[in-house]
Amino acid sequence: VQLQASGGGLVQAGDSLRLSCAASGRAFSMYVMGWFRQAPGKEREFVARIAWEGGSTYYAESVKGRFTISRDNAKNTVYLQMNSLKLEDTAVYYCATRRMRSGSRSLYDYDYWGQGTQVTVSS
Repeated sequence: VQLQASGGGLVQAGDSLRLSCAASGRAFSMYVMGWFRQAPGKEREFVARIAWEGGSTYYAESVKGRFTISRDNAKNTVYLQMNSLKLEDTAVYYCATRRMRSGSRSLYDYDYWGQGTQVTVSS
């Protein structure tokens, strides 16, 4: 499975941005897609996840109500719509996929990772 994340950039606080993660390869082996982020000097943290089947979602408290994860099964693509961006959302954002059906917030439970896309929020 190969994951290609895109859509990052430099925005101002309060702006919106949409990230995309396109999956290729053995896409049928994926059940859950997650977004994680890593700010400088900090550990990688969970942001949101979605199940390919059914589309159930789960969010970190820090982004709940501002971020929306969605998927397009036909395109094997997952999106992360980020609204009302804050300075603390600045990070490299990674998409990852998990082969198990159950969801997880732990990065250690994800099997394949994209290369990351930088999101920088300025004041």
